[in-house]
Amino acid sequence: MGFFVMMRCDSIGLMLLLCVFGVWVLPTKSAGGEGFSKNSSFSLPSSVNVGALFTYDSFIGRAAKPAFLAAIEEINLDQSILRGTKLNIVFQDSNCSGFIGTMGVLQLMENKVVAAIGPQSSGIGHIISHLANELHVPLLSFAATDPTLSSLQFPYFLRTTQNDNFQMKAIADFVSYCRWREVVAIFVDNEYGRNGVSVLGDALAKKRAKISYKAALTPGADNSSISSLLASVNLMESRIFVVHVNPDSGLNIFSVAKSLGMMGSGYVWITTDWLLTALDSMEPLDAKTMGLLQGVVAFRHYTPESEKKRTFKEKWENFRSKKRSRSDDGFNSYALYAYDSVWLVARALDFFFSQGNTVTFSHDPNLSNTNDSNIKLSALDVFNEGERFLQAILEINYTGLTGKIEFDSEKDRMNPAYDILNIKSTGPQRVGYWSNYTGFSVVPPETLYSKPSNTSAKNQRLNEIIWPGEVSKPPRGWVFPDNGKPLKIGVPNRVSYKNYVSKDKNPLGVKGYCIDIFEAAIQLLPYPVPRTYILYGDGKKNPSYDNLISEVAGNSFDVAVGDVTIITNRTKFVDFTQPFMESGLVVVAPVKGAKSSPWSFLKPFTIEMWAVTGALFLFVGAVIWILEHRFNEEFRGPPRRQIITVFWREHSEHAWELTSRIEGMDTLITSNEPIGVQDGSFAWKYLVSELNIAPSRIIQLKDEEEYLSALQRGPRGGGVAAIVDELPYIKALLSNSNCKFRTVGQEFTRTGWGFAFQRDSPLAVDMSTAMLQLSEEGKLEKIRQKWLTYDHECTMQISDTENYQISVQSFWGLFLICGIVWFIALTLFCWKVFWQYHRLRPEVIDEERTSEEAGSSRPGRSLRAASFKDLIKVVDKREAEIKEMLREKSSKKLKASQSSADNSQSKHSETP
Repeated sequence: MGFFVMMRCDSIGLMLLLCVFGVWVLPTKSAGGEGFSKNSSFSLPSSVNVGALFTYDSFIGRAAKPAFLAAIEEINLDQSILRGTKLNIVFQDSNCSGFIGTMGVLQLMENKVVAAIGPQSSGIGHIISHLANELHVPLLSFAATDPTLSSLQFPYFLRTTQNDNFQMKAIADFVSYCRWREVVAIFVDNEYGRNGVSVLGDALAKKRAKISYKAALTPGADNSSISSLLASVNLMESRIFVVHVNPDSGLNIFSVAKSLGMMGSGYVWITTDWLLTALDSMEPLDAKTMGLLQGVVAFRHYTPESEKKRTFKEKWENFRSKKRSRSDDGFNSYALYAYDSVWLVARALDFFFSQGNTVTFSHDPNLSNTNDSNIKLSALDVFNEGERFLQAILEINYTGLTGKIEFDSEKDRMNPAYDILNIKSTGPQRVGYWSNYTGFSVVPPETLYSKPSNTSAKNQRLNEIIWPGEVSKPPRGWVFPDNGKPLKIGVPNRVSYKNYVSKDKNPLGVKGYCIDIFEAAIQLLPYPVPRTYILYGDGKKNPSYDNLISEVAGNSFDVAVGDVTIITNRTKFVDFTQPFMESGLVVVAPVKGAKSSPWSFLKPFTIEMWAVTGALFLFVGAVIWILEHRFNEEFRGPPRRQIITVFWREHSEHAWELTSRIEGMDTLITSNEPIGVQDGSFAWKYLVSELNIAPSRIIQLKDEEEYLSALQRGPRGGGVAAIVDELPYIKALLSNSNCKFRTVGQEFTRTGWGFAFQRDSPLAVDMSTAMLQLSEEGKLEKIRQKWLTYDHECTMQISDTENYQISVQSFWGLFLICGIVWFIALTLFCWKVFWQYHRLRPEVIDEERTSEEAGSSRPGRSLRAASFKDLIKVVDKREAEIKEMLREKSSKKLKASQSSADNSQSKHSETP
């Protein structure tokens, strides 16, 4: 009873492994020395034991063991580390068995190890991590990549390799980089496979992609089971396969896939690091295997190249068995992680001892309570300083063969990175790298760590990849599923505007403008699409289009085809194609004809605008007369003629106008009159939700006859004041009404019609591309002319003169500019006139005097009183006359000057 009380807080896995410990004994093999006993003094121990648990006969195990031996030899020969303390390593073979692996770790713990390196299996890691927690022994795994081996649940678990959380993030980034939306995950059905694929699904979701199907393989599945599974996934839509299995049996998947024709053009195969682990271990790579894997993209843990790494490979070869009996025990990246794990323990021990710590063990009182039982657990001791030693390991920071060894808060390696390789007939070829710091690049990740992180899409780059079938263009990644299920197309069963879509007796069962566009686009796809049209609605009234969209989102239909409006709320549930028809809500109201009154010409401007325009008209006429009078003969002559010239304008005529008391949507909102909308349209929800119009005011109308009747009767006759509907319908309505109605105001929503597919459907993208091609080739216009050509083409909108009257405010800037220009022109003109008047003034006065002496009735008139009249005469004279007068005056002055000079000279000569 005491035993079960003691175990109440532990997992079932730990209970089972402790229960069987007393009756199961495995042989233990030690390398480097004998077991270590407790040291109660503060002096450094003469030796320390470290355990190593892995499967000997595996790709990883065959590469890891020589690495362990090489590391132990180097450490024990290096006098600068551990200062005389010998490091022993105790090996245990887990033999690919969870049960045997559990027993193996119990054997390790009997040897009072200060740390256990391993296991390589994630499943065993989950079990023995409970034991590590209990005995306070750090567990350093160089190969268990399961993301769920977390530091929270297992504080003594430490991963010296990369966490699959990052590898799955890298694969999700690759799927996004290639613009794929769905993948099929093929995985081994154990902790390693299931948990890795679960993390992949989360990573894909962040990229708006998903796992469309999870295909689980039993560990060690035979070819028959693999064939059945691959045959089932081959019937599905996605052609992107992500394979996450064990390296020792994974190659069988590709041999079966090859036999099923799944390694050809159009397929994409992506593998996690297991494939390169297997290929790197094969020496040499045979052409048959490379041909089988041609086009596969594989990820591998990235380890930087260095001279130390090349030297280690040579030493590793020396430790490998001299009698090689197989060709698949070659070097792979896990040898590097195993080597670095041993050195990490050694460096941590050196630091641990330098802090004055020692190594002691004590009995676990919980385990001692089982002495009365046949199960002897007293051999398992607790490492007293285990927590401090774990902290010492976490504080170590150095550069090993696998790169910089440093741990984050989750006990994961810092700066995770992966090689991306493309398998070709000549072998794997690197096409780039992925790192958690910069994403994809074609240069080694460590060269980018000194630069700012940049994971933007434009900064992502990989070299060319040759895909299965030896094609360089990235595959589309999906096909229409070959499972005998046609595409289910939901079509609204309309009762109005049937030229857009309606029921028919043809083989398709439907017809209309929208159907012809969909069929034309389907014909452009590079693959066949079996399909069936299913009418949605009872045929008595137009169905609710929101409900139709919900049916698509709920998987009742694969796509909705018809006059489906693209609005924001619907895009949350489905993916729309490229719009094939522009649309938007407009207001239709009755109009009446009114003959123009004699004063219709006044309507474009307000009264104030007309007043200012009239004043400006007079002012401009005066300025033009002043500036042109002296030069232009048309501005001379009798006063009547000059006035006509200044104020003459051409008349304008106005014809009939259309008017409506409804001026637009604003008028409807402020009124309380009923508004008509089409049954099933989104207009009802828009008016209520967006414009806050009372639902009681909105009347749903079934067809064109009800539209026309409601408009003609009006609000007083039980009809409506106006109708709010989409523009394509209104064009048909106006034509059918012989243009008795018009739209008023402006179009107040702008949208379009498209086909609605289920979210993330790749068919939506291909259909959009096809519809763009139809538009570029002019085929969309031909389909429109076939279905949407009307006998009466009506002018859509009436003129709204009151709403478009122009006021003074609209032109004050223009008036200001014109005024400044005219002021400058008049100023220059006046200055020129006064200058000419000043020079001509004596002649003008003499002319005036001569005129008065000749015929004036009032002689003796004052010259000063006549000065203004003289100025007007100068202004009224032609410019040519003024110039002639100025030339004559200049000539007279010259002659007078010469005469004066001659007289002066004559007088001088007569003087004695």
